[in-house]
Amino acid sequence: MIADFVVSPKTEAEVIEILKVCYEHNVPVTTRGAGTGNYGQAMPLAGGCVMHMDKMAAVKQIAPGRVVVEPGCLLKDLDAATKADSGQEIRMFSSTWATATIGGFIAGGSGGVGSCTWGSLRDLGNIIRLRVVTMEAEPRVLEFRGEELARVSHAYGTNGIITEIEIPLAPAYDWVDLFLTTEDFMDAARFAEELGNEDGILIKLATVFEAPIAKDYFQRVAPHVDSGDNLIGLMVAPQSMEGFLTFLDRRPEAKLIYRSDASDWDRTPGLVFEYGWNHTTLRALKFDPSITYLQVRYGFPQHLELIEKMRTSLSPEVLQHLEVLRENGKVMFAGLSLVKFTTEERLDEIVKMHEDAGAMIFNPHRYTLEEGGRQSVDDQQLAFKREADPKGLLNPGKMIAWDDPDWKYAEMYAYPKMQAAE
Repeated sequence: MIADFVVSPKTEAEVIEILKVCYEHNVPVTTRGAGTGNYGQAMPLAGGCVMHMDKMAAVKQIAPGRVVVEPGCLLKDLDAATKADSGQEIRMFSSTWATATIGGFIAGGSGGVGSCTWGSLRDLGNIIRLRVVTMEAEPRVLEFRGEELARVSHAYGTNGIITEIEIPLAPAYDWVDLFLTTEDFMDAARFAEELGNEDGILIKLATVFEAPIAKDYFQRVAPHVDSGDNLIGLMVAPQSMEGFLTFLDRRPEAKLIYRSDASDWDRTPGLVFEYGWNHTTLRALKFDPSITYLQVRYGFPQHLELIEKMRTSLSPEVLQHLEVLRENGKVMFAGLSLVKFTTEERLDEIVKMHEDAGAMIFNPHRYTLEEGGRQSVDDQQLAFKREADPKGLLNPGKMIAWDDPDWKYAEMYAYPKMQAAE
C-alpha cells in the first residue's frame, strides 16, 4: 500500500502527459486530494504513481448560481472565494471543510453539511458538469452532464481523472449555530425531523447526538450538559430565526443552551458542523480509541421506527448519531452510529441486525466501491472503466466488478481480496 512515486500536476495538460507515460509503462495511478477520506479510497494498493491534485486549485469562474473550479481547491477556500466575489456559498460540504478538497468530495463523498436542504451529491442538480481525462494510450478529455455524471462521481478515481468541476451555489448567510438538549432521545429525533419539514425555516444542518455523547466527547459542550442530555446541533439562517424560535416555543421538550449570535459561554464551542458528520467519530476517538462507527440509511417512511428499534436493541454499545437529509424530497436520516468495538464478529452481527431490520449499511470499514456503498455493481461506472481505463490502471483494487464480474454482495468482509489484505 505504498506508492513508488508521487506527482503533482499543475495543469490538465500535465495530467494528460502523466497518464500517457504511465499507460505506456503499465504504471498504476491513484488520485489523491487532501487525504481526509477514511474509507481507504486513495490507498495505492498496487503501488505505482500517486497523483496529488493540490497544485490544481484554481477557482476559474464564478457566476450567478454556479462556480467552475479545479479539483485541488480546498472546500473552505472555494467557499471564501464565492462569498467574496458574489455573496454566494457552496450548497454542501463535508465536515472536513477546512482541509478537504472539492475533487475529493465529489469523487469520494456522498453528502454532508447542507444535505438537510439540498439532498445528496448524486441528486439531480447538485453537480452541473465534470471534466474528466481518460487513461489510454492517447488520453481523451471528456465532459459529463446529466445522466452521464454518475459514471465518474463517487467513483474514487477508478475510471477517470477529474480536472474541472462545475457545481451550483446558493446565497451565503451568516448562519446561526445552535445547540439544544432533550431528556428523551426520540424527542430529539422527532424535533430534528419536524424542523427539516418546516419549509419556511432555512437550515443547513440538523444533527442529533444520543446521550452521553455530548457529555463524554464534546469537551467545550460538556460543562453545559448532563450525562443524560441528548444534544441537537443546528445551523439556521438568520432571517429564519424568528420562525425557528416560534417553532421551539411550541416544543417545550427541547431546551436551547447555545446560540452563536447571543452566547454567554466562557468558551465558544466553535463551528457546530465540526461536531457532526464524521467529526463526531473523530471527537469520540480522542477520548476512547476503541470507538468505531457505521454509516446507516434510515429511509423514509420507516426512519423513526428503525432508529428506535436499533437504539432499543443496541444502546449503549451503539450510540445513535443522526444527520437529517433529504432524499427524493423526503426528510429522513443518515446514521453515523458510534460503536464500541469489541471483535470483528460482533461488528458483523451489528451490521446484520441493521440490514435484517431494513436499515442499509454503507460500510466505512470497506475500501471498495461496492461494499462501501450500495452493495451492488454500478453498471454505468463499470462500463465506463472498460472504455476509459482498458488496462485497469486507475486506482486498482477499488472496483470489485472489474476484478470479479460475478461478485455478489453477501456480507461484510466477504470479498476475498479484502480478507487477504488483512
